[in-house]
Amino acid sequence: MPAAIAYPLAALAEIAGCFAIWAWWRLGASGLWLAPAIVFLMVFGWLLAQVETVVAGRAFAAYGGVYIASSVLWMWFAEGHRPDRWDAIGTAVCLLGTAIILAAPRSA
Repeated sequence: MPAAIAYPLAALAEIAGCFAIWAWWRLGASGLWLAPAIVFLMVFGWLLAQVETVVAGRAFAAYGGVYIASSVLWMWFAEGHRPDRWDAIGTAVCLLGTAIILAAPRSA
């Protein structure tokens, strides 16, 4: 699966799973929130494993920038906290790192 598809879907699944745990632990939501958390985190792991690469570490490292960008968007749209310029600059730097990792010429 191409990273451009797997990474955003994985980020959504990871954030949803982590937020469900956050809601249970930090916001006092019902323990029933843990069931979708487990499902979402399993889907996250499966999606990340679909990225076409020969080494897992590179897939995970490149994903990091997408996760950071997705988390900032979650903060803005789901939690209503608008990112500041430092959030935007940090996100841009991380996405640049992702692009470098994914686009770098590699020998087999």
